[in-house]
Amino acid sequence: MKKITKIDELPKSQPSKSKLRVAAYARVSTDSDDQLVSLKAQREHYEKYIKSNPEWEFAGLYYDEGISGTKKEKRPELLRMIRDCESNRIDFIITKSISRFARNTTDCLELVRLLMDIGVYIYFEKENLNTGDMESELMLSILSGFAAEESASISQNTTWSISKKFQNGSYIIGTPPYGYANVNGEMVIVPEEAEIIKRIFAECLSGKGGSVIAKGLNKDKIPARRGNHWSSGTVIDMLRNEKYKGDVLFQKTYTDSNFNRHINNGEKDQFYCKDHHEPIISREVFSKAQKLITQRAKSMSKTANKKAYQNRYVLSGRILCGECGS
Repeated sequence: MKKITKIDELPKSQPSKSKLRVAAYARVSTDSDDQLVSLKAQREHYEKYIKSNPEWEFAGLYYDEGISGTKKEKRPELLRMIRDCESNRIDFIITKSISRFARNTTDCLELVRLLMDIGVYIYFEKENLNTGDMESELMLSILSGFAAEESASISQNTTWSISKKFQNGSYIIGTPPYGYANVNGEMVIVPEEAEIIKRIFAECLSGKGGSVIAKGLNKDKIPARRGNHWSSGTVIDMLRNEKYKGDVLFQKTYTDSNFNRHINNGEKDQFYCKDHHEPIISREVFSKAQKLITQRAKSMSKTANKKAYQNRYVLSGRILCGECGS
């Protein structure tokens, strides 16, 4: 007679005869000093916590700085952690709370399901919730829903606060444009960059277009912000930027209810603050540059005199595209 002996299945998240490879995920939503101190504390806590367990092996710490938790696509470290899980480098994840992991309910459930399918579980410390012990997703759905509502509430309060700062001109520009730096909440001129701004405006007034100005800057090996090459679009945007004459137009962009960023074409109120900071370019020079840019744009448009534009230079209009005829 046949005899069958059942051999119990090992837990999916724990390899046989080996330590559990445990990683931690941390996130702060702003890059302020207080938040970065919090991030440092989280890093130290998790590294010590994981290494103190003899049955665990430290698999790394993943953290995103100054990034909102509303969308997973905007968090590179979270996505890198998921890829490492799929590559079988991580067995278990520890994080502070559901809101630190994801404030979007859909993203939270999607990520948890993805990880559970490959045998990786998450422990949320604040909620004392281990996805490996869940009998259903109901509790996780409820808690992540609360996190999403919390995010929406915070967003509304922040938007209201920023709008008030726009109205009274007290809003601090955290990332000033090329030519300026943020010093104690004030926009201060960076002398060497200011000279480049003056050069760009001077060349514009001499009749050069954005592409010609950009080529000259690249030829002279003048570094752009973040070390990128200069482009025609970058130059035109700078020539159009009212901050160089000392003014600021607040709320050029806005975020919708789905946390997507849009250019403000009248959907939201805008506020114009005159003499907000020290200018690099005089108002007269700035005004002349706007007129030249507008005239050049009109001459290049399809509704303008195409023949006149094509005869501006010796080789203008001599080459046609075989696909579209342009």
